[in-house]
Amino acid sequence: MKALTFSTFGDSNVLEYIEIPNPQLKNDEILIEMKAIGLNFADVYRRKGNYHLKGNPPFIAGYEGAGIVVDANNHSEYKVGDRVAFADAPFANAELVAVNINHVLPLPENISFETAASVLLQGLTAHYLATDSHKTVKGETVLIHAVAGGVGQILTQISKLLGATVIGLTSSAEKAKVGFDQGADHVFLYSDDWKSQVFKIASNGVDVVYDSIGSTLKESFEVTKECGQVVFFGMAGGDPEPVDPRMLMDGSKTLTGGDLWSYLNSKEERIKRATQLFNWIIEGKIKFSEPTSFKLSEGKLAHDFLESRKSTGKIILIP
Repeated sequence: MKALTFSTFGDSNVLEYIEIPNPQLKNDEILIEMKAIGLNFADVYRRKGNYHLKGNPPFIAGYEGAGIVVDANNHSEYKVGDRVAFADAPFANAELVAVNINHVLPLPENISFETAASVLLQGLTAHYLATDSHKTVKGETVLIHAVAGGVGQILTQISKLLGATVIGLTSSAEKAKVGFDQGADHVFLYSDDWKSQVFKIASNGVDVVYDSIGSTLKESFEVTKECGQVVFFGMAGGDPEPVDPRMLMDGSKTLTGGDLWSYLNSKEERIKRATQLFNWIIEGKIKFSEPTSFKLSEGKLAHDFLESRKSTGKIILIP
């Protein structure tokens, strides 16, 4: 089979699209022929050598995708030809992927492969952020960094669904329009005096800030009200400064870390959360823009486009 690989760490030039042996199935795995694969910033971190990575060189990144079962490996709950997806199984950037049976998600007929690959990781992330990391309730004001990104778009829609007022932050007027299109009530640019703008809307500060930038963590706390919360779940802009516990105490503020793997901790939990997400999509409560597609063989171009920050929404790879 062909796969997008890298054998050393570095920029996108280390990526190689090469022929490697097919996966050898373990007893608890089934074999999936990939139809669409999600590309995420975590794959960039893996390529650079600063994020958890399984296997040996040549390494295969990717944890999310959708396809059809080509070998059910005597697991009676699936059969050859079944449409399935997954959000947390390694080595997705390949034509064939062996997936642990507990990580397989049945894919409804009215959810396309491209939709599943576009929405699962980012959608399940947005789901746990709004329902677990912070339990959003009607009437709250939430601030979402990178509102035009994949997680930001879906988190905006879920927050509105749960009754919150949404303030978004982004880097350009074009991306601001994307935030408004997703239902954000206000969107400000990082180049503006956005903290002052936030206080005009929420004079005492916001209830929760979702920070996926990292380097903005100090500013996120500055616009959080007393007894408010900051959820830190990414570092697209670099590592945050150390947090002063005294600041947390003085304002009765809470810092919560967020990582999807902590919540996808059983087969039942994965299917329950994915089913909720799929139902919201099927019912039209969550909508998203068409993903940008690259061939799997064009992985370098896809990585470059993701890192350029010109994308608004999901990038997927098609074998």
